[in-house]
Amino acid sequence: MQLRSMPTLGWTLHDWQHAYRQEALSPSVLFELLQQAQGVDSAWITLASPEQLAQRLAGLAEQLEVAQGDFSKLPLYGVPFAVKDNIDAAGWQTSAACPEFAYQPEQDATVVSRLQAAGAVLIGKTNLDQFATGLVGTRSPFGAVPNTFNADYVSGGSSSGSASVVARGLVAFSLGTDTAGSGRVPAGFNNIVGLKPTKGWLPTTGVVPACRTLDCVSVFALTVEDAECVAQIAGGYDAADAYSRTNPATAPVAIGSTPRLAIPDTLEFFGDQQNQAVFEKTLQRLRDLGMTLVPIDFTPFRQLAEQLYQGPWVAERTVALTSMLKSSPQAIDPVVRSVVENGYTYDACDVYRAEYLRAELSRAINKALEGFDALVVPTSPTLRTLEEMKVEPILFNSQFGTYTNFTNLADLSALALPAGLRGDGLPAGITLLAPAWHDLALASLGKRLQTAFDLPLGCTGRSRPLVIEQPQAPGSVRLAVVGAHLTGMPLNFQLRNRNAVLVEQTLTAADYRLFALPGSVPPKPGLARAAEGASIIVELWDIPLARFGEFVAEIPPPLGIGNLQLADGRWVKGFICEPLALENAEDITPFGGWRAFIASRKPA
Repeated sequence: MQLRSMPTLGWTLHDWQHAYRQEALSPSVLFELLQQAQGVDSAWITLASPEQLAQRLAGLAEQLEVAQGDFSKLPLYGVPFAVKDNIDAAGWQTSAACPEFAYQPEQDATVVSRLQAAGAVLIGKTNLDQFATGLVGTRSPFGAVPNTFNADYVSGGSSSGSASVVARGLVAFSLGTDTAGSGRVPAGFNNIVGLKPTKGWLPTTGVVPACRTLDCVSVFALTVEDAECVAQIAGGYDAADAYSRTNPATAPVAIGSTPRLAIPDTLEFFGDQQNQAVFEKTLQRLRDLGMTLVPIDFTPFRQLAEQLYQGPWVAERTVALTSMLKSSPQAIDPVVRSVVENGYTYDACDVYRAEYLRAELSRAINKALEGFDALVVPTSPTLRTLEEMKVEPILFNSQFGTYTNFTNLADLSALALPAGLRGDGLPAGITLLAPAWHDLALASLGKRLQTAFDLPLGCTGRSRPLVIEQPQAPGSVRLAVVGAHLTGMPLNFQLRNRNAVLVEQTLTAADYRLFALPGSVPPKPGLARAAEGASIIVELWDIPLARFGEFVAEIPPPLGIGNLQLADGRWVKGFICEPLALENAEDITPFGGWRAFIASRKPA
């Protein structure tokens, strides 16, 4: 059901934030949204009651009062969102799409608590493949969730409802979970963004487990910017989650202007020529955008993907449902039960052998990705109708996971993106994959691709809004370099070897002078502030925070790192020089930058 009369249909975070800050909208508009959402819609399991919403908006008003009306302290103020119904929210029943399993949690899941602390408003809990077991969106007693473009086709799962309500623009974002691909396949089938974070970044405290060692909370949104923003707010270490991890801040936070991308050397689409055509067209577009595509051996990826359901890893699902299997096996969807009961056929020796194989294949996968910014794969090789899924529920589900099932086993980060519409008008997507903690780097590339592809948002028909300038990525230091560390210069490798990424070329403020330091090897300049000076050309690089100290440790005297002002007023870290070393140095300020000076010294 689409809420076509709602002016907020398909709004991004920026749309909501702008409307509230301009006082063009009050959070009370959410009552209208809630009222129109009533009715038959299999994407929802539970919607907020008017009383629940009134209570939440009263709490939101208190939050704004504490923030003294400063909306910047509540970045999600009044923004409606939904969560998959295997994620706890206090005052809401959690069912995991199994009424006999349902319980009433006393606390919010950590991710829900963090989002509401930022001002977000929970509108409803969404349908899923029961116990998050499936990639299809049909294994639920609450009904199958249809594709938002054509109701004859599946929506993808298990996070089917969460993807559907975002694709239709009913909420600005939603949370899903992803163990085998549940945060990516529904995104690909519904033309939206699916951010599958590094394991342990978004806590799973308060999430019904499927495979605890692999489970991730994922984010659905209409734009990469929105998905990244939500993940930044919801993510972070949680001591209550035994699998939570602290970001070491060593991975790149962005991808440069000429990415080097891996692609599978062999591709399987199971006869789906329409999905294949979209993917091949997308690869050509990437080349046209100046990206280098290199085929790599996809064998270890394929072998690891097979382990998730065709080996003892399925026993993790059995462990999660042991109580239900003993007390109420008839309450479990027959297909889900057949999958989960397979765990009983393996013993402890099988599990250890499987773990050894997982470690070997994971090492091979991460080794294969070295030297690449990302791996590009189809989000799913094919798309099936609801009727087809009834005939082959296991086989077609397995096909959907061809390019997703290995991801969490190999500890990779992933970002699913819309890639285009097939000849029949249905969406097809691509997924970018990279090692753990490369989430921000993938997002930086995802933003550029979403801009270049310029597709409508979900099924709303809305165009992607103009991109608002993004703040510096968390976990990085922005550094201005002026001499031997510039692109193409002798010491630039010291930045690149530490995963630093070029942001832009710009100018210092107009009160700096540049000097050529005598006797330095390789030749280096010294930059100093002066009463009479000029603007000097510099490059800005973002270097991961954890690598910044080792970079600084290599800087020889008389150089150091201090604060440097740019022509637009920004302050960044940058190279400075001891004044004593400049007394006998050549003043090269008139050249305007180090490159011009070096060029002047080359023979004609």
